[in-house]
Amino acid sequence: MAFTTILPILFLITLCSFRLPCSAFTSQHYFDALDKSILFFEGQRSGKLPSNQRLTWRGDSGLSDGSSYHVNLVGGYYDAGDNVKFGLPMAFTTTLLAWSVIEFGGSMQNQLENARAAIRWSTDYLLKAATATPDTLYVQVGDPNMDHHCWERPEDMDTPRNVYKISSQNPGSDVAAETAAALAASSLVFKDSDPTYSTQLLQTAMKVFDLADRYRGSYSDSLNSVVCPFYCSYSGYHDELLWGASWIHRASGNNSYMAYIQSNGHILGADDDDYSFSWDDKRAGTKVLLSKGFLEKNAEEFQLYKAHADNYICSLMSGTSTFQAQYTPGGLLFKGSESNLQYVTSTAFLLVTYSKYLSSNGNGGVASCGASTITPQKLTALAKKQVDYILGDNPSKISYLVGFGGRYPKHIHHRGSSLPSIHEQPQHIACNKGFQYLYSGSPNPNVLVGAIVGGPDSRDNFSDDRNNYQQSEPATYINAPFVGVAAYFSAETPTN
Repeated sequence: MAFTTILPILFLITLCSFRLPCSAFTSQHYFDALDKSILFFEGQRSGKLPSNQRLTWRGDSGLSDGSSYHVNLVGGYYDAGDNVKFGLPMAFTTTLLAWSVIEFGGSMQNQLENARAAIRWSTDYLLKAATATPDTLYVQVGDPNMDHHCWERPEDMDTPRNVYKISSQNPGSDVAAETAAALAASSLVFKDSDPTYSTQLLQTAMKVFDLADRYRGSYSDSLNSVVCPFYCSYSGYHDELLWGASWIHRASGNNSYMAYIQSNGHILGADDDDYSFSWDDKRAGTKVLLSKGFLEKNAEEFQLYKAHADNYICSLMSGTSTFQAQYTPGGLLFKGSESNLQYVTSTAFLLVTYSKYLSSNGNGGVASCGASTITPQKLTALAKKQVDYILGDNPSKISYLVGFGGRYPKHIHHRGSSLPSIHEQPQHIACNKGFQYLYSGSPNPNVLVGAIVGGPDSRDNFSDDRNNYQQSEPATYINAPFVGVAAYFSAETPTN
């Protein structure tokens, strides 16, 4: 090693030893993470793959989805390591991908088009699901109970591709309002690049929201065992109605949605504080989203949401009187033993987004935590710690982003990744024949680059084990908010 190479490394070690702010990751590292986290979505695609598909071990799948019901439901995403298309997490994934581009697309450089393509793969499907039949939204393709009894490639699926829908007779306000949010947020992404498509997305969002609001009820009650316990709407549907209205208001500027928020907010959870943000519970995200109006325009009607956004932020910050978050010994936010990183990436996204909103206030906005205040810089510092932990700055020294760094999970709980590619082994692998690959100790033959897995436990322990789905399964809604956070730090972090 040349002496000129050693000097910067020694200098970095010296800085770190004196506990000065120090990061092992540069803007190039974060940009690489951004690139990979978007690429992951190509591995989750259902339908006819395009000629520019980059994860070439995948093939076409689900090409007859919906046909037996006389609707076209080809496309969209498989949610995680299985072969079901669940509407609620897919819509939330789409909303968060769109929000990532809306806030941080300017930092995505040559990845912006790939991010738009990832969004469009979903919105094309959601448009089909929302417009195939009047007053109906198709919300799921595939029987999850049957699917989970098989271990097979999506290209080989022979389990029932049942189609499930919500309607005026069988309401699903939660999934419909989240779909409306996804379409509305995405309309902003395509407003300049494809205005006709953007208008179609927004108009469909309004129709789907009307279905959600007019026929109120939870899709868990209407569809029961086909969505529970997989994506049961534990938080109910009030949070999605407020979230959906907020996104349509932001996308359209239509005052009727502002009036809806003002007249229904208190009923739909505006006064509630919740301390997690996920595919199920949108309350914290809505507070941050609506706080933008107060912070940037000084619109008094949004002041309530700024106060509740502060409460959320304060709950994450040690040393404040309302601190209540749990962190692992290594510093990772810990919310639950199953797929914990979904809460980490969504929280990190809200931290950097709220930091951006606070900083947009010319008076130097801060979060108020009783007698103390939290600066935007503290928010981004906490977010950065979470991102760096995911990328490998953790006690196990492993990256939880597949394909990033020298050490990452090799045995992820994912059917397509763990079975031989259809291009390598074109012979059909039946439902039960695939389990030999699930139980194999060999690394997955196909690297699902960019997948963020469920992550470690509350003591920072991680098992790279295909059977431990709680820790080793990736999901679209883990990756979606990370896209925005990675873009933010790729622009904000100086090169060491």
